Amino acid sequence: MPKTVLVFTAHPDDAEFFAGGTLAKMAREGARVVIVVATNGDKGSFRHDPAHLARLRAEEARRAAGVLGAEPPILLGYPDLELDQLPPGRLREQFVRAIREHRPDVVFAQDPWCPFEVHPDHRAVAWAASDAVAFASLPSFCPEHAAEGLQPHFVVEKYLFAPLPNAAGRIVDIEETLEVKLAALAEHRTQVEFLVEDIRRQLGAAGLSLASILGAEEADPLALLAWAVEKQAAEIGRAAGFAYGEAFRYARFHPLVESLLAQEDRPA
Repeated sequence: MPKTVLVFTAHPDDAEFFAGGTLAKMAREGARVVIVVATNGDKGSFRHDPAHLARLRAEEARRAAGVLGAEPPILLGYPDLELDQLPPGRLREQFVRAIREHRPDVVFAQDPWCPFEVHPDHRAVAWAASDAVAFASLPSFCPEHAAEGLQPHFVVEKYLFAPLPNAAGRIVDIEETLEVKLAALAEHRTQVEFLVEDIRRQLGAAGLSLASILGAEEADPLALLAWAVEKQAAEIGRAAGFAYGEAFRYARFHPLVESLLAQEDRPA
C-alpha cells in the first residue's frame, strides 16, 4: 500500500464522489491522504449566495476529509466555473509544487481523456494534473521550485477517475468502505441538496417527477444520494465480481518499462 496519496480535484465533493471508497480504504490501511481542491464551489446552488456558499463548502470539505481519514484539504479557492480563465500554466505549476512538496506514491485525478466531460473545471484540473504528474520529475520543469528546497519527484501510480466503465482498467473493491464514502458525501450537504434539486428541475422539464420514479415527491436528499451512489457502485463492482466498486484508468510506468516488468513476472 502507498505511504502518501495525493488527490487533485476541481470541487470540494469530487474526491468523495469519484474515489471516496478507495481513498478511505487506503487511509484505513495506513496511507496519508492529501486532497487538493482547486475551486471554492461557490456557484453550485439555487438558493445560497456565492460568498456564503463558499464558506459552507469549505467547512463541509474539511469534515468530509476527516470522515475519509484524510488530512484537512488544501483549498486553492478559485471561483467555481472559472478555472479555464486562469493564466496559462498557473494550475499546473501549483500541482507540480504539491507533488514535489508531498512526494506521493499515488496520485488520483480526473481522467483528461474521458469523453463527454461538460464541466470546464473538471477539464482544467484533469489536464493540469496530467501535465504535473508527467513532468514533475524533470528538474528544468518549474525550476524556481529548487530555490524553495523542492526536488523533482516521479509518481509511480496514477488512478484516474473514469466515469465511463469501458475506460476503466482497474476496479477497486469498496464493499468495506462504501458506508464511509456515503458518510463523507453526507457532509457535503449543500452540494447534495443542489444535485437533487437540479435533477428535480430536469425531471420537470422532461414531464416527469420524483413521485413517478420513487413513489414520493418529497424525499431526503441524502437518502436519494445514498440510493444513487450505492446503485452505481454495485453496477461497477459487478464487472469485477465485487459487491461494490469504484472504477479508474490506472497507469504506472512507460509501456516499455511495463513490458519488462511483465517479463520479470513470468514463470521460468
